[in-house]
Amino acid sequence: MNTNSAIMVPAPQTAASNTPTLTFHEGLKPLIKISNGWLLVIWGAVILVLCALAWWAWRAWRKKAAAVASAPPVPAHVRARHALEAALALLSDPKAFSIAVSGALREYLEERFNFHAPERTTEEFLHELQGTNLLTTEQKLSLGDFLANCDLIKFAKYEPTETYLRALHAAALKLVNETEPRWAPAEIQSSVAAAPAPAAQ
Repeated sequence: MNTNSAIMVPAPQTAASNTPTLTFHEGLKPLIKISNGWLLVIWGAVILVLCALAWWAWRAWRKKAAAVASAPPVPAHVRARHALEAALALLSDPKAFSIAVSGALREYLEERFNFHAPERTTEEFLHELQGTNLLTTEQKLSLGDFLANCDLIKFAKYEPTETYLRALHAAALKLVNETEPRWAPAEIQSSVAAAPAPAAQ
């Protein structure tokens, strides 16, 4: 039996000449522009929110500025008392205490009598006050002793007792109380002026 028979493979058939040829175009078609109404709505909402925030901030600023402008300034003698009260917390440190009380009194007197010159030394400050009639003779002497004692603690390393420091505090507070401005309503002033003098006994 002969097994060497050849296998016949049919030849490929050629495509018919009438088959349409596929062609590919490389160019891209332009995109169709679609209007988006929601985008305009979002932008409009953002602008409205920003305008509302700006208006709210402006109104808050105006309200704060009006409150600050209408608030009366704290008088110098009131601030001096607060500073002297705060200085009592420094009694355990004599140098810091003397700096605090002398600074409070000096700032008060400078503002009360228009002595705005923080670079002025104690001697210059006292000399200028001595040449005025803003303080009585007793007050000038008290102020001189007070500032001299404070300088003794600050610069001479003097170690005073707590009683000594409280006496300094009392002297400063006394001077503030004696020199603070005195105001009275116009009605009281007029009634006092119109009141008859008391009859002699």
